[in-house]
Amino acid sequence: MTSSDAFGSSWSDLERPPLNAPSLRRALVRPGSVWTSLDVVAATGSTHTDLVGRVREGSAKEGAVLVAESQSAGRGRLDRAWSAPPRSGLFFSVVLRPTGVPPARWGWLPLLAGVATATAVARAGGVDTGLKWPNDLLLTVDGEERKAGGILAERVDDHVVLGVGLNVTLRADELPVPTAGSLALAGAVGTDRDPLLRAVLRSLGDRYERWRSAAGDPSASGLQEAYAAGCVTLGRSVRAQLPGDRSLVGEAVAVDGDGRLVLATGDGVQEPVGAGDIVHLRNA
Repeated sequence: MTSSDAFGSSWSDLERPPLNAPSLRRALVRPGSVWTSLDVVAATGSTHTDLVGRVREGSAKEGAVLVAESQSAGRGRLDRAWSAPPRSGLFFSVVLRPTGVPPARWGWLPLLAGVATATAVARAGGVDTGLKWPNDLLLTVDGEERKAGGILAERVDDHVVLGVGLNVTLRADELPVPTAGSLALAGAVGTDRDPLLRAVLRSLGDRYERWRSAAGDPSASGLQEAYAAGCVTLGRSVRAQLPGDRSLVGEAVAVDGDGRLVLATGDGVQEPVGAGDIVHLRNA
């Protein structure tokens, strides 16, 4: 892996300049900050896989941030591949160690990351950003909701590695699938990745500190309310593709205290869904 502090040929695409690693470190790795280190590499397989390995080796501590300009084996939820042209998005992972928070509440971390990222993107990019349960970031492109980002969480002993992928400047002909989107395609007023990354990490750090200070209580920390306010899945008829090739159709009526999506089915039963793929069918 090569550091992007001095990128050389990466300036060949002037519309997609490299991230400024020293500037990012000065802004984010400061006394009192959650973030304790920040590295930017030109290319890797997956920042998530790299940090998981470092945590297991004991060489990465809480607050470590690893950013890649390009990933060859990026991963999304449900082991899906995540690919994008170099320097066209934000691809990074962080290490958190939620001491003082009962492990039963750690399942809120990917939802927390979704709220923090959506909030930052809406403010810094100037575009409406919604969350599809549990943590897909949706933007409106040509009148349609498109997935522009996602979050992956993995527990490693007493740490959690969170991975974030966000499409920033992808053009229509570069989208991995027709249903994908990017900030540029959504008409964002700002697509400079440096301020976007600063905004996302600051938002994530602030939200994490509030959650951890409340011992992970999603209500007391304001996380559950914030998530419900930004979750565009609520109020819709959805189909949940559940483990074991089972599916469930109903109206998404709430997100419960464990972060599960509660579906009201046609037979009057409310059933919580904790894992699975959600398909939006229509507005309720």
